[in-house]
Amino acid sequence: MPDVSTPDRQFRVDSRCELLAYLLGPPAGLSRKEAKQLLRFGAVSVQHRQNVRHDTKLEAGDLVTIATGKRRPDAQVALYGLKIVHLDEAVVVVDKPAGLLSMGSAREKERTAHRILNEYLKTQTKSLSQQAFIVHRLDRETSGLMLFARSEGVQTALQQNWKSVTKKYIALVEGTPSSAAGTLRDRLLEDKSLRVRRVETGGDLAITHYRVLAQRGNRSILELQLETGRKNQIRVQLAALGHPIVGDSKYGATTSSARRLMLHSCELSFSHPVSHAPMKFVSTPPAPMNARRE
Repeated sequence: MPDVSTPDRQFRVDSRCELLAYLLGPPAGLSRKEAKQLLRFGAVSVQHRQNVRHDTKLEAGDLVTIATGKRRPDAQVALYGLKIVHLDEAVVVVDKPAGLLSMGSAREKERTAHRILNEYLKTQTKSLSQQAFIVHRLDRETSGLMLFARSEGVQTALQQNWKSVTKKYIALVEGTPSSAAGTLRDRLLEDKSLRVRRVETGGDLAITHYRVLAQRGNRSILELQLETGRKNQIRVQLAALGHPIVGDSKYGATTSSARRLMLHSCELSFSHPVSHAPMKFVSTPPAPMNARRE
């Protein structure tokens, strides 16, 4: 291991490429094994973002940092940018960064919010048993608050009462809705290509309440409250309204900002499944989605 005094290595990207390829070539010059180990343990960041993958796209001018000094295993390093907002014996509330999957998929089995949190809790409790149970999910590119259970019983209780949980989001959208507030009601169906679309009959009912918080030129900041929780619900309904979320090219957005989907889970309010005490958690959205002027 390098000495603790060894400084981090930083490189400025010359042209567009993927992160792993950049780490293997000059000037970093890492072996494939070294690069994968550094990525696995969160020792590589791009523009100071730690939640990066081997296929993270780099642009000319991006700053790539490789942490070479010894680090103490604190929560921020171990959690790859995932922040624990609340932790007790029944529930965990985390703030998930954009770019991190909520749960495993065929392509990603290692670095997911669920896997990272579960392994972190195992370390803290010094137990190999399951520590975190999925209650709901956020899309990979959606940031913000997520709720996990600490047992299957609590997971079941939370999911059965999910409609009573207040779930609010902030979105930066293209244009401005004609009505300052409203309710979107659609039937949504996921097709064979895994794309969610509106249908006249069948599908699942999706209900979203929205209000315009601010206008920023030809964009608007919306607060959204979910009454139902369908896959890609907010994205599909806002696109159908004619105001897709900035950065959501999948559903028709023509503009982007900070190379991410501009959607953030900003509030979760619920009754604690054990103590029944009221719980409310708020997460401030990133600057482009913040309705408050700095």
